[in-house]
Amino acid sequence: MPSVLGLLEAREKKVREEVARLREEAERITAALSAAEGLLGRLGQARETVIEVLAEPEAATAGPVRAAAVPGATVPHRAEGVSAEVLAPEYQRILALLAVPEAEGGMRAKQIALALGEKAVPARVEGVRSRLKRLAARGWAAETEPGLFIMVREPVAA
Repeated sequence: MPSVLGLLEAREKKVREEVARLREEAERITAALSAAEGLLGRLGQARETVIEVLAEPEAATAGPVRAAAVPGATVPHRAEGVSAEVLAPEYQRILALLAVPEAEGGMRAKQIALALGEKAVPARVEGVRSRLKRLAARGWAAETEPGLFIMVREPVAA
C-alpha cells in the first residue's frame, strides 16, 4: 500500500505543474491584452484625428488635391486645366517625345519605342502602339493617319 506522504508528494507535484501552466497562460493573456489595448488606443486617436481633419473648413486646405501619377494607372481623358503630370511616367515620356519639334509631322510606334530605348521587337513596339492608341482615345494625342501619331496641343472639348 502506498504511503500517505508519497501520495501527497505526487499530488503536490501535479498541482505545481498546473500552477506553472496557468501562470504561463496568464502571462500570454496579459501580453495579448496589453497589445489589444495599445491597438485600441491608436485606433481611437486615429478616429479623433480624422474627425478633426474632416471638421476643418475646406478653404484651409492648400489648393486642390491631385492624385499622383502611378505607373500602370489608367489614362484619364484630357480636359482643360489638366496637365500631363496626371499621366503615368511611361505615358509622360511618350508625350515628351511627341512634343519635340522633330516629331511635328508625327511619329510611328517603332520610332517612339527606339527613342524610349526599347528594342525594336514586335512585343515592345505593340506595347508602345497600345499606349499611343490609348493616349489618342483620351485626347492626349491624335492619329493623323493609320500608325502616325502627333501630340494634341489644346484639349478637345468633350
